[in-house]
Amino acid sequence: WGTRRLLTTKMDKSEFLSAIVTRGDIENTITATGTVTAAFEEQLNAPVATQIKEVFLISGTEVKPGDRILELNPTFIKLQYESTADELELRRNNITKLSLEFDKNIKDLDYDSQIQSLQIAGMKAALQDAQRLKKIGGATLEDVERAQLNLEVAKLQKKKLENELSYRRSVVESDRANLELELQIQEKEVSQLRQKLKQTTVSAPRAGVITWVNESIGRQVNEGDPLVRIANLDRFRINASASDRYSDQIAVGLPVRARVGQQQLAGTITTILPAVENNTVEFIVELDNPSAETLKPNMRVEVYIITDKKEDVLLVKNGAAFRGAKKQFVFQIQGEKAVRKTIEPGLTNRDFVEITGNNFQEGDRLIISDMKDFEHAQEISL
Repeated sequence: WGTRRLLTTKMDKSEFLSAIVTRGDIENTITATGTVTAAFEEQLNAPVATQIKEVFLISGTEVKPGDRILELNPTFIKLQYESTADELELRRNNITKLSLEFDKNIKDLDYDSQIQSLQIAGMKAALQDAQRLKKIGGATLEDVERAQLNLEVAKLQKKKLENELSYRRSVVESDRANLELELQIQEKEVSQLRQKLKQTTVSAPRAGVITWVNESIGRQVNEGDPLVRIANLDRFRINASASDRYSDQIAVGLPVRARVGQQQLAGTITTILPAVENNTVEFIVELDNPSAETLKPNMRVEVYIITDKKEDVLLVKNGAAFRGAKKQFVFQIQGEKAVRKTIEPGLTNRDFVEITGNNFQEGDRLIISDMKDFEHAQEISL
């Protein structure tokens, strides 16, 4: 221990890094990593279960609206469309036939009602004749009562016909509405099949760049399987991740700085993914300038989440001497010696450390290199 102490209380100035205490603003940041992705990416899926027939464009190709990308085998969906269209035409013919039958039945009932009205008029006249004949002795009471009974029966039959006519008219309207609804449903089905048939030729819905395309010609795909992804490379965002030990500090709305080469871009956390995987929490950063020229797809960038900020405080450049403890030692250079002093670091980021307490002032020079080998020393000769 004595030998080590004698050997390590002297140090050459070329063996360490130092920095001057300054005054300025500091941001407390959490370091994360991110990948630049397109702000908008559209995925085109298979409209039906079929095979990939031909691929016209590959990944990385710029496309304009309407450009053909690939073609699916349309045979099965074409047969299905034609069959459903024939069924629709047959249903239209049946509806027309049923409509004519409904109209005929209504008219027949109407005619029966009119005939019954005429029969009632005749029975009324017969009753009046029977009553007149009875007065002069030409008819009996039974004849009058029989004529009266026939008239009452005819009136009831008339009411029955009118009731049947009213019911049939209501039922006919309801049946006609049901038939029209069934027709509309089948027309929509035909329209959907027609649309799916058109979609067997997969075209770009908007301008962009193909980021992925299924190039397996002849491969069977199911309805809904992804076929093409098209991204808009005019606007970007960052998909980032940080250690889950910071999960309680990361929140939606926090400002972010992304270092892209020598440029720093500002942004904001807009979404935090709920699942924590591989001990990392993932989040999405929307940039203030999503169209910056330095942004490229799949570019890896450093992301700094700003959790706190202070203005006009004492700062020193960050280095290996600062190990994240709330209270630690650091060596201050005073002429030809370095004196051990206690420091209480405040906010910390990749570049600077805030100095709190009364042990230091602006202009002091501190050693920022790792000084673990001098933990026992109170003073070092330089």
